[in-house]
Amino acid sequence: MAATRRIWLCADDYGMAPGVNDAIRQLILNGRLNATSVMMPAAHIDADEVDALDMLNSDETRAAIGLHVTLTAPFKPMSNGFAPLRENAFLPIGEMMRLAMTRRLDIELMTIEIATQLRAFMSAFGRLPDFVDGHQHVHLLPQVRNAFLKVVSEIAPTAWVRQCGRVRVGRPLHDPKSLVLDVLSLGFKSQAARHGLTTNPAFAGAYAFTPKARFSRIFPRFLKGLPDSSLIMCHPGFVDPVLESLDPVTTLREHEFAFFNSDAFPAALAEAGVTLAQPSGEPRRVA
Repeated sequence: MAATRRIWLCADDYGMAPGVNDAIRQLILNGRLNATSVMMPAAHIDADEVDALDMLNSDETRAAIGLHVTLTAPFKPMSNGFAPLRENAFLPIGEMMRLAMTRRLDIELMTIEIATQLRAFMSAFGRLPDFVDGHQHVHLLPQVRNAFLKVVSEIAPTAWVRQCGRVRVGRPLHDPKSLVLDVLSLGFKSQAARHGLTTNPAFAGAYAFTPKARFSRIFPRFLKGLPDSSLIMCHPGFVDPVLESLDPVTTLREHEFAFFNSDAFPAALAEAGVTLAQPSGEPRRVA
């Protein structure tokens, strides 16, 4: 009988909006998530939201908490003098990618901004993050990853960092976004290793955010072939006016929440021979 594989199910974007924060905390409390990453430049990561998240680990360690490095619009930098900007905010991900690919970003400014976000996390939570990743996978981009890995290795060397390469069995060729992430992750993983940083062995969770997406059908595909300690990203949330003003992914967040909060979720894990990793190191049963 095959051993049960343990995975990290990480809800991105804590801090983006009250409805996102509420949904993530509910799922952690119910044992349906075991990780979340926090956006320090976001407006809804004040002391109350930090305390509400941190309290979930007060009696037992329910979730790993990481930093979601944010360098794209509509969010604004935390450091002084960051560039390039548009209307005092970061550029959209498409423009950041073009600048990164043509090596036109300022690595020093990137380094200062990422370090500022990391130190803001440490100040808010009173400790280092368990892991560090990037909003819209910006940390994988050339030049950005140089700054990202330098900062993490120097300030939080015990944190693991997210790579976004899939297992070979989970690589459909009709998914261009995931193919780009596969390619970018090759260089990222080798560079992270040179910095002495640990990465997750495999990644899943990317899909087309369209109205036709049926998350309850999509999620079981993510589990196929994942090795132990792999990571699946997710984006649960409740739609509120703040979320609608910031992000195009709205009702799909509610679909994800509904699935994770349903009996179908633990059934899918059990069928695939998967369980959620326990942040304290012990296997966790999802019921």
